Amino acid sequence: MKRIVITGPESSGKTTLARELAVRYGTVWVREMARPYLEMKEKPGYAEEDLLNIARLQIWTEDAFAAKVGTDEPACLFCDTDLITIRIWGEEKYGRSDPWVVEQTEVRPYDLWLLCSPDMPWEPDPLRENPHDRDRLFTVYERTLKELGKPYALMQGPHEQRMRAAMDAVEQLS
Repeated sequence: MKRIVITGPESSGKTTLARELAVRYGTVWVREMARPYLEMKEKPGYAEEDLLNIARLQIWTEDAFAAKVGTDEPACLFCDTDLITIRIWGEEKYGRSDPWVVEQTEVRPYDLWLLCSPDMPWEPDPLRENPHDRDRLFTVYERTLKELGKPYALMQGPHEQRMRAAMDAVEQLS
């Protein structure tokens, strides 16, 4: 089974791309677990320790979905973000990231990251924080992927162009 992460700054088309790729390949996708976690909290906002809880929930959910998909080729599991996002989130908000999260970003196996450019309009959402900083954050994502030696493909332009680029990148894995 191929594990493919869709990543990038907020409001860059990750969820739409993950959902549509899963439909295209007849498989499932793992949603970003920060959203349901934060929506279930009694008080709005989050603390640094919430990031570790979100990271654990993300991995647990991903592994549960992977077990359903199985290991037969050419099955794919599309993940709407991974722990690199939580690592960056911690570093941006708190100046550090939990050591376990950092370790997981280095060792957890994925086959490909699809890095979404923020070249689309911002869509307001109560859980989003960075409407004016997406280009800088995109650079942080790309630099992090490079530093970690992760294989990635850039997704940019209108949705149809992104879908074609994503499908080309996925097909190259086979």
